Amino acid sequence: QVQLVESGGGLVQAGDSLRVSCAASGRTFSSYTMGWFRQAPGKEREFVAAIAKSGGSTYYADPVKGRFTISRDNAKNTVSLQMNSLKPEDTAVYYCAAQEFGTIRYAGHYDYWGQGTQVTVST
Repeated sequence: QVQLVESGGGLVQAGDSLRVSCAASGRTFSSYTMGWFRQAPGKEREFVAAIAKSGGSTYYADPVKGRFTISRDNAKNTVSLQMNSLKPEDTAVYYCAAQEFGTIRYAGHYDYWGQGTQVTVST
């Protein structure tokens, strides 16, 4: 079992930066690929970014590529998402998730989820 707790969401203006983080507890953190997903009102949950178990590889959705950076610290059991040049369309609840095996971009293949943190970007 893995428990995930997100933090760092908030209200920012377009063009600002924000960093959201996720603290994990439970089973060995480095056994899991970690991902960030987001869900806007009335929309399906969508993939944002993921990072391999060792941190050696990262993956991004096209809308955030070049603006967002995912990182992890296996010694501290944390994963973070640095979001720069934020846009109003980035407004959503952001979830971190842990995956032992599966397709990185597919939410259904993640085993554990946090409760989410709200990110709101105003114009």
